[in-house]
Amino acid sequence: MSATLVHVDQLDCSFEPQPWAFATQQADAIDTHWTQARAQKPGLFNGQVLVAHDVGIENQPVGGAVFRARFMAVDYKAFLAWRDFAAPGTPVYNCFAMAALQTRDGAFVLGEMAAHTANAGLIHFAAGTPDLSDVIDGKVDLAGSVLRELQEETGLCPQDIALAPGWTLVLDGPRIACMKRCVLKGDTEAVLARIGAFLAAEAEPELVRMHVWRRAGDIDAALLPGFMQAYLASF
Repeated sequence: MSATLVHVDQLDCSFEPQPWAFATQQADAIDTHWTQARAQKPGLFNGQVLVAHDVGIENQPVGGAVFRARFMAVDYKAFLAWRDFAAPGTPVYNCFAMAALQTRDGAFVLGEMAAHTANAGLIHFAAGTPDLSDVIDGKVDLAGSVLRELQEETGLCPQDIALAPGWTLVLDGPRIACMKRCVLKGDTEAVLARIGAFLAAEAEPELVRMHVWRRAGDIDAALLPGFMQAYLASF
């Protein structure tokens, strides 16, 4: 299935927990999968993350298109197994926000995931699966998640970027990437130098190096998830 891009003006994401049948019905398989994953990557941590169990887009007469989603908290080991087992069972969605970093000279800046992460070797924008720290007064703050992950992974602060209006959703099966275009206030070389210095100072950075995309072919497509290829192809 090819990815679909949809522009929306707002996100309205709520935290509405419910039981997850997959986690109960596949408990033994999840534990086995987790043991194997931890053997390969001992740094994996079984905290709780958020997945969406109900999503939709509503076109309002005032305020434009709104993406609405309801989220529940699940164990990371169950989420990882669900992802690796090709998302079986009643539909839920891996819905997350990404900082689509673009320098003032038009290039996009992407990070290559480090070997100790669950997405080792893949190249994409700064992002993270939302977790309970993103829940504020019953709402899931994906806009805040963008800024937090951006700072944690690259060292860039909110003051370093200008946020473009709206969001681009990349709908790719059970994955929904909520792209927020973040325009950096420096040129490409300056941004790469700053992020590089940040990564070099980190004891265990999530990103091992940065990559620049200006046009198709700049980055090996085999290292770009399908949803990233679809988003970049739209520019």
